[in-house]
Amino acid sequence: MDDHISQAFDHPLARSVALSGNDPLDRISLRDHVVSVEIGAFQAERGTTQRLQFNVVVEVAPLDAPVEDDVDRILSYDRVSEAIAAELASERLNLLETLAERVALRILAEPQAMRAFVRVEKLDRGPGALGVEIVRSRHDAPPVVADEATQVHPQVIYLGPQMVDSPQLPRWLDRIEGQGVPAVLCVGPAPGARPQAAAPLAQRRIDLLAAEQQAWVLAGRDRRCVVVATRTELDWAMKRGQVSVWAPSKIVLDSANGPAGPVDGAALAAWFAAEMKARELVVIGAAAPAAVGAVPLRVSDEETGP
Repeated sequence: MDDHISQAFDHPLARSVALSGNDPLDRISLRDHVVSVEIGAFQAERGTTQRLQFNVVVEVAPLDAPVEDDVDRILSYDRVSEAIAAELASERLNLLETLAERVALRILAEPQAMRAFVRVEKLDRGPGALGVEIVRSRHDAPPVVADEATQVHPQVIYLGPQMVDSPQLPRWLDRIEGQGVPAVLCVGPAPGARPQAAAPLAQRRIDLLAAEQQAWVLAGRDRRCVVVATRTELDWAMKRGQVSVWAPSKIVLDSANGPAGPVDGAALAAWFAAEMKARELVVIGAAAPAAVGAVPLRVSDEETGP
């Protein structure tokens, strides 16, 4: 079997390597990703699902600074699987060619993505796998702007200083899970004294870390509460129904337009809710923040809860 035939039936990675030239890019890959979906032009394919297998390789531009083990600085594997899920959810398609094209273009909307190799195969239409493979570059295809329908808008719930220890927490979590709405819990620094620094930036970090300590205290009370610190983690958690507890340091310090002034728990939650385009900000056991922007606000007490 010559090289061209071998590459044709090998994983898309082989084709990526063969076409890399003298200046190869970094690559990420998704192998043997199987999804059941209704697709196909024949009448026999309507009203029933069949398995599709995806193999994807994305060539990515190198970063202009060290990765520093920071998940928010790289093109996440989740973005690739989410591109597939988004296109499968958008509408029923007849052709694998259309699906592969749309998945490739959605991936290429990511800033780091330079070229996408997408193979899609039907596993249930015969004794073997029937499929297509395409290659698309960001230079010869317009990027896709992520549509509003694929974005997740959580309910952000701020727990006042005394609410972290509330005996009502399990009941609140039961209610949150029952609503079927992605939820992110926010807390501020614990009441009481904490270290003081002369430099404002140093004090800001201390205060943010104090809020994160409270986040871990809250997570320790119920295993359903999972502390998250990055946007990538938040996106992943919200799309999977996980109840997240926000650890604010990274997102606040990385933001070009972070909240001004001392770290105040309710104000910080309001800023975060605006950043996440939350469907609602619920404040429990605390006064309403001075500004919430366009996010709907609801103030509640310990008994009423979220």
